[in-house]
Amino acid sequence: MKQKGSDEAPRALKVRVKTAGKRTLASQKWLARQLNDPYVARAKREGYRSRAAFKLIEIDQKHPILKRGQRIVDLGAAPGGWSQVAAAKVGINGAGEGPGRVVGIDLLPIDPLPGVDFIQLDFLADEAPDRLIALLGGPADVVLSDMAANATGHRKTDHLKIMGLAETAADFARQILAPGGSFLAKVLQGGTENALLADLKRDFRDVRHIKPAASRSDSAELYVLAMGFRGRGAPKAAEAAGE
Repeated sequence: MKQKGSDEAPRALKVRVKTAGKRTLASQKWLARQLNDPYVARAKREGYRSRAAFKLIEIDQKHPILKRGQRIVDLGAAPGGWSQVAAAKVGINGAGEGPGRVVGIDLLPIDPLPGVDFIQLDFLADEAPDRLIALLGGPADVVLSDMAANATGHRKTDHLKIMGLAETAADFARQILAPGGSFLAKVLQGGTENALLADLKRDFRDVRHIKPAASRSDSAELYVLAMGFRGRGAPKAAEAAGE
């Protein structure tokens, strides 16, 4: 799927949302933001399942982690936007054929995507790691997680919930990643994201925070990218070596 240039017109007209019916103020603001979001329009035009696809595209352009022939796991994959991007990057064509493998897992059902295996399962289930590795045909090269818990509106609570998901996803990644692999997950600014960063540095050679342009500027959303997985059992050796 080819990425196109910017779709933002110099004088784009802002869409106003009518306040008819029982629509709440929060839902009115959400709808207005969606209608006026250039990435939402671009996703529809280019055939992506969500605007989030452009976040992964931008991150991979700056820090190439997705390569032809890789095995990719997409945690919390619904509706499949990141899996679409990953499939194209690993060489899966529109007919579902190619050298790479992509497996997405989510509690929600996901519409089929050529060449991608979707399984409806909690990634915390005991059988999840073995099922994913079996579908991939071996350990993963990259584990992706764009998961976010349902927002409560309380900033601190929402921060802790999404950080809990990111930490759990990181533990899961350690179980299925091949040495040298990468992990990418959504986090929120709020203080504890630095603790996750420090924890990942014990197991990965290069760890950093990234905020792609497709992340809304008024959002506390960040992504943590960890590259160069040392492999299970390696942290103690790395610490002993003074890394």
